[in-house]
Amino acid sequence: MSEIIEKAVAALQEKMPNGFPSTAKFVITDEGAIVIDADGVRAGDDEADVTLTANAETFKGILNGDVNPTMAFMTGKLKIDGSMGLAMQLGSALS
Repeated sequence: MSEIIEKAVAALQEKMPNGFPSTAKFVITDEGAIVIDADGVRAGDDEADVTLTANAETFKGILNGDVNPTMAFMTGKLKIDGSMGLAMQLGSALS
């Protein structure tokens, strides 16, 4: 597992200690993927209800609050595949 994935898993666990009611996947381009669901946060590439894809820089910015997830999506830096409603719930939880 890459250092970026390890740090992202730790940051997501801190922001969302109770997990997420559905299954979401964060794909960090050229690094790997993270899954968050009712069981918590872990590195993995499981099937998900919503998948968010971004490069490492954008993802790091979203996690530390420097990048607004909605603006990242609107400018094409964040791609969403699946339920837009779940993506918006995740965005609120990460803000």
